[in-house]
Amino acid sequence: MADEVLSQNEIDSLLSSISSGEMDAEELKQEEKEQKVRVYDFKRALRFSKDQIRSLTQIHENYARLLTTYFSAQLRTHVDISVASVDQVPYEEFIRSVPKMTILNIYSARPLDGRVLMEVSPHVAYGMLDRVLGGKGCSINKIENLTEIETMLMSQLFEKAAVNLREAWSSISEIDPVLEEFEVNPQFLQMVSPNETVIVVSLNTTIGETSGMINICIPHFVLEPIIPNLTVHHRMQTTAKERDPEAYEKLTNNIQLANVDAKVLLGETTINLQQLLSLDSDDVIALHQSIEDPLLMEVNDRPKFYVQPGTHKNKLSVQVLKEWKRGDENE
Repeated sequence: MADEVLSQNEIDSLLSSISSGEMDAEELKQEEKEQKVRVYDFKRALRFSKDQIRSLTQIHENYARLLTTYFSAQLRTHVDISVASVDQVPYEEFIRSVPKMTILNIYSARPLDGRVLMEVSPHVAYGMLDRVLGGKGCSINKIENLTEIETMLMSQLFEKAAVNLREAWSSISEIDPVLEEFEVNPQFLQMVSPNETVIVVSLNTTIGETSGMINICIPHFVLEPIIPNLTVHHRMQTTAKERDPEAYEKLTNNIQLANVDAKVLLGETTINLQQLLSLDSDDVIALHQSIEDPLLMEVNDRPKFYVQPGTHKNKLSVQVLKEWKRGDENE
């Protein structure tokens, strides 16, 4: 850090204060010798760097997209899930922020030690349950008296969501998450010691007209074996290795064999209903298409080529003249 430069007026004022006795030069020297200290709260020990937090954020942004697709298919309604925040806090602080009665899903993540907690807002959980049972997705707060059927349906919904967690983490580590417990009271849950640092990922969740939060709690010791993987360098290396040349070629060949719908428009015109009802055999309908102009070929209902009609092996055919480009319709 560069030394601060005093102005001439500040120097004169300082000398005047020392001369008049308002300021003691010895006290100034003593203050310089004293070591400056910064308050550090050991209960909120920061054990993850900014780069590691950024990696965890990207992982769970991908997870949020996967969950959105999964729940949209399962519930057949509008679902929007996005990352609101990623923080590191003591486990005790996280548990205090959780409602007294809520939906708690506890996952193992082998081969990693420990467990991962997913806390789902009752509004969101019951909105999901209502959709599964054929409702509109309304939220009803009856968490204290869940029936066995409701508990089973809700746990099955989140058990299948573990596949998305595995896919989201695949770029960092191969894990096999399994739903082990389904709980509603956080007081009965003691995953780690109160002062253990945990990562809390908060997801904004909207199910139909119901909205709430999904919080994912990951203890530090669960992530400790793979912390070296939570770096930009590792992510770049992983991305470079993800493209398997053999798999890429196979995928390309399979895509090339996919069927597409191709059709050629001979022309079009506009007639009124009276003219349509008056049509008879041998009537002629004039199209807005000159016989000298090329025809437009559409692929999956999108313009692709200009073609000219003809025959090939006694079949009606078209010959491609040139590719259609955006803006040609204005010519």
